[in-house]
Amino acid sequence: MTLRKRIIACLDVTDGRVVKGTRFVDLVDAGDPVELASRYADEGADEITILDIGATRDARPALLGIIGRAATLLDVPLCVGGGVRSLDDAAAFLDAGADKVAVNSAALRDPTLVERLADRLGSQSVVVAIDAARFAQDAWRVRAVSATEETGRDALAWAREAVDRGAGELLVTSIDRDGTRSGYDLELTGAITASVRVPVVASGGAGSADDVAAVLEAGASAALLASTLHFDILRIGSLKAALVARGMSVRIPATAPSMEEVVAWLG
Repeated sequence: MTLRKRIIACLDVTDGRVVKGTRFVDLVDAGDPVELASRYADEGADEITILDIGATRDARPALLGIIGRAATLLDVPLCVGGGVRSLDDAAAFLDAGADKVAVNSAALRDPTLVERLADRLGSQSVVVAIDAARFAQDAWRVRAVSATEETGRDALAWAREAVDRGAGELLVTSIDRDGTRSGYDLELTGAITASVRVPVVASGGAGSADDVAAVLEAGASAALLASTLHFDILRIGSLKAALVARGMSVRIPATAPSMEEVVAWLG
């Protein structure tokens, strides 16, 4: 049986607002996270991801409030990440209403954290986020702390280790493509999906329905979108109609796009 491909709406949050930039810098305000999460779910997103890109302890109570309010409105899974350093951090997110917890920098510093999270929460609730930048042909290195810190780790090797330690899903962001709307890094996505046995969410570079279709065809189980949704470059219902027209299996949103929207996306 062919598994349905997923479309995930991502909300990068700092100081209680959704922001988006290019290659992790030059951030601009994109709106209220709860309002956007609800809107994207209504439009047909299969999952919502909220990432606290500030990830400061002072921001944690505000983020927990956002998660709680969003969870009461959503009927799709909610993944939350940013600043997860311990089992208590992860448990607080789940207690607030999240279904999955994403961990990044802390897992790079202490890979056994992935094992502890998987043992306590179950692998299905543990997502390891990998921010990777190309440094040679067919080779990428992982960066930490919102892509500001070089780790020297090979992205493929870290992906395999994360899964071996219990990650149930990987969220792989191409730093080179983030916010550029120039298309996903298909080579990075393909290399990682071929290396692991768990779903891979591709992130960084969505600019068109063709870009999304290409990365799903490259092996990703899901495509993550941010700025293209925030700034109305793509709409989820029309995007899914375009994917169906390409023969892909996706969940069709309850509110179907208009014929004009479908025609516009198909071209």
